[in-house]
Amino acid sequence: MSTHPGSPLSRWLPRTMTSRLYLILFAGLLIAHALSFGLLFYERYVSATSMMLSNYERDIATSVAVLDHIPASEREHWLPILERRTYHYILGAGEAGGALASERSKQIANLTSRVLGSKYPIQAGAISTTPERFQLHLRLSDRSPLTIEVVPSALPIAQWLPYVFAAQLLLLLFCAWMAVRLATRPLARLASAAESLSPSGDGPRLQADGPVEVAKAMVAFNAMQDRIARHLQERLQILAAISHDLQTPITRMKLRTEAMDDSPERGKLIDDLAQMEHLVRDGVTYARSVHGASEPSQRVDLDAFLDSLVFDYQDTGKAVTLSGHVGRPVTTRPQALRRIVGNLVDNAIKYAGAAEVNTQAGDGSVSIAILDRGPGIPEDQLESAMQPFYRLEASRNRDTGGTGLGLAIAQQLTTSIGGSLTLRNRTGGGLAATITIKDPGQASNT
Repeated sequence: MSTHPGSPLSRWLPRTMTSRLYLILFAGLLIAHALSFGLLFYERYVSATSMMLSNYERDIATSVAVLDHIPASEREHWLPILERRTYHYILGAGEAGGALASERSKQIANLTSRVLGSKYPIQAGAISTTPERFQLHLRLSDRSPLTIEVVPSALPIAQWLPYVFAAQLLLLLFCAWMAVRLATRPLARLASAAESLSPSGDGPRLQADGPVEVAKAMVAFNAMQDRIARHLQERLQILAAISHDLQTPITRMKLRTEAMDDSPERGKLIDDLAQMEHLVRDGVTYARSVHGASEPSQRVDLDAFLDSLVFDYQDTGKAVTLSGHVGRPVTTRPQALRRIVGNLVDNAIKYAGAAEVNTQAGDGSVSIAILDRGPGIPEDQLESAMQPFYRLEASRNRDTGGTGLGLAIAQQLTTSIGGSLTLRNRTGGGLAATITIKDPGQASNT
């Protein structure tokens, strides 16, 4: 049975695995319960019908014999005594009726004819079909007409039975809910941990509890997180070591170049060495950015924090403005956040000559947007622009293309403090780099 998104069955199934498991489990239990109840009810119906016919067989012979042997004047007195739930006696010819239609009526008529024998020949006629009602006509020994009117009815049900059935359904609902909850709660924890997976390895550790299969998945997830953290740490250590070790020969080369006679080649060499030094310095910064998570979190007055940062730029003559208001402290790592905002503001000043910092408060989070009116980034390169050493132009001119690490450092630091960084082009030109920071302290208060 196919349940992929294009199959007709998937249109009728709930979207979440919890709902699907609940639906399947409850439907299976309900069908099994209905089958058991139906078989039990059918067996009871067959047994009751058999017993009813057996009682009817004995009762009809006795009743007709009693009415036949007592005086005609006393027969009216005996009718209520001989009356039963599904049949009663009428002194008279009754109604003619039509042919019997149901198998049950034919069976009762044949049984009556066999019990009474040839002494009391009967004629049967159906009076109505809904509800079913038919009459059996015969004559007593004194030729007085006697009619047996039969009204078959369904098997009587006890008044408490519907309440028991409803209680059983509620029990099925509860058992299905409990089973699905126990089965999917560990999976929900695993999905939540996967969403908050940190490359630095400081994500939540899952407890290996629950069923054996789930416990193995938890252990495997923890091991995977550790392997990712070790792999990233090794890469960053290699990058940091290479970048650090390159600084010494670059410094020596600069000293030797500065000692050379003035010439066009000397200026080009000094410029090349400056670019190499800048690239090495950015590489060390990127390698160290993963350690932003090691900084302890603090409650920071974000409005005052950004005011101070923007004033620092304005004091140096940079066109940086601040708008928006948060109005509450935020739990974050201030040094890492300062480096993120400073990096993005430097990029905006570099490519647009000015930057605007805008803050907004949300439910359990705050956002800091750095806006500019520069050339922006092509739509198909917005995600790639935050990759390490990705340059938006093919030239290797540091003044136009940079080293390709600025946005990568900001992205790495944002991830290390538990936030997210997104880029989008502004209407009318320019770029908006938005930092979204979760504020668990505010979320818990609300």
